[in-house]
Amino acid sequence: MAERTSPDYFSCPLCVSLLRDPVAIPCGHSFCMDCISGYWNEADYTGIYICPQCKITFTQRPVLRPNATLTMVAEKIKKSGLNLNAAPGNTYAGPSDVPCDFCSGKKLKAVKSCLNCLASYCEKHLKPHYESATFKRHKLVDELGNLDRKICPQHQKSLELFCRTDQMCICAICTVSEHRGHDIVSAEAERSEKQKLLGVSQAEIRQKCQERVKELEELRTAVDSLKSSAQRAMVESQKMFEDMIRSIERMRSEVTKLIGINEKSAFNQAEALVERLEQEIDELKKKESGLKQLYSTEDHIHFLQNFNYLCTPTDDGFIPRVTVNPDFSFGAARKAVAEIKEHLEEFGREELLKISKSVKEITVDSAPPPEPKSRADFIKYFCQLRLDPNTAYKELHLSDSSRKVIRTRDLQPYGETPERFDSFAQVLCREALSGGRFYWEIEWSGEFSMGVAYRGISRKGKGSLCLLGYNDKSWSLLCSDTGYSAWHNRVDKAINAPHSPRIGVYLDHTAGVLAFYSIGNTMTLLHRFETTFVEPLYPGFGVGTSVKICQLK
Repeated sequence: MAERTSPDYFSCPLCVSLLRDPVAIPCGHSFCMDCISGYWNEADYTGIYICPQCKITFTQRPVLRPNATLTMVAEKIKKSGLNLNAAPGNTYAGPSDVPCDFCSGKKLKAVKSCLNCLASYCEKHLKPHYESATFKRHKLVDELGNLDRKICPQHQKSLELFCRTDQMCICAICTVSEHRGHDIVSAEAERSEKQKLLGVSQAEIRQKCQERVKELEELRTAVDSLKSSAQRAMVESQKMFEDMIRSIERMRSEVTKLIGINEKSAFNQAEALVERLEQEIDELKKKESGLKQLYSTEDHIHFLQNFNYLCTPTDDGFIPRVTVNPDFSFGAARKAVAEIKEHLEEFGREELLKISKSVKEITVDSAPPPEPKSRADFIKYFCQLRLDPNTAYKELHLSDSSRKVIRTRDLQPYGETPERFDSFAQVLCREALSGGRFYWEIEWSGEFSMGVAYRGISRKGKGSLCLLGYNDKSWSLLCSDTGYSAWHNRVDKAINAPHSPRIGVYLDHTAGVLAFYSIGNTMTLLHRFETTFVEPLYPGFGVGTSVKICQLK
């Protein structure tokens, strides 16, 4: 039992750590000097001082005196390395946990946060909120991080209200200053309204998740089928190539055999002719030798008796003329083999090209959903846009949380930025739209233009290349009380349609579609661009009088 109580005896009940500068109070309990001083500092305005351990009340703040014995024991424990901080039921705060704001040294994990104190507490440090009347009206919630975000950065007061006009949390002082006359409700009331939308969003996300799970299963099935088909095709093609190789080997063997037979036949014929010629040459040489001897003899009788025999030509018959042509017997075979090789290569190239084309046509991709038809379908792709003040012409005033722009004659206090239009009353949005579908709606008055542009659109100078739709980096719809016209790269198309104070814009970046609709009882298509977008697009406006980006969700 002593082992279990001993650590508590040398630990401060407030910080749950080894005592530092221990002090004893009149009831006998000991605390860290800093811990008990801070604890009683909060009670100075009530004049009632309570022992956090036994709850004895003192009407006067006790004088704190250092406890020399406990100081010496705590120092020895500290040097020994004995860990007394791991109190049962408490855990230290990890990287993803909210730490206790009142723990010294290594922080314990907070279990509650106080919205009045704007602090988080572990179990030990939370006890005064449960036991002291001073904290009775404080509001405790599950542990929260970043409590400084609950304070108005301008007035340092708690954020308790919500401004629907500017869509932001505010404090009570904000209602009589920056947000005077705005639509303001309590944070609780706004949360109730937003929670209804949250339920709808959750249902949509849940349905979309189910659809994606189904698509994933179908995709995996298609991939497995593709793998099986590819494996079968590989095995079958390998077998057919092996058969073709064997067939070519047989052809090679046959051609080699035919060449060998042709070679042997020609060789035998040549051998017989060589033997015959050699015999004739021997006979001619013998006769030549006899004639030579006859010519040199001095015996007239011998000469005359042998003259007729030696000088009579021998009848050797027809001797074919011999010509050595190495291509005579094998040229046809070589030509045939060359033609086979050429045909095979040409046929192989043609068939390989067909295979390549068929392989490229095999894609594993689900068909995109159909284009929206009704306004409800378009709103599913709604995206909230904000005007970028860094791009706004200096006569454009932004308001309504950067969703509204008005043309004024007074220069606005904008700084010089490379992104700003310096000659035309234009402004782009902050959002870069890419790789998906997007929809937004605009309310307008006076002549204006609306569209999308690449980031690289010209911003400086008075040249028309800076205007939306007057270059190859932007597409726009020019709107006026008399009609509409669509513009791209200085080419315009007049549009005959009734005036509409609200325009809807639909962008399918992947499909290369940009469409403008007039919004009334029905949606009427004004113009549709079909192209290939190669960069992210920024929505933009050329302002005559005023333009407002509508909030649909």
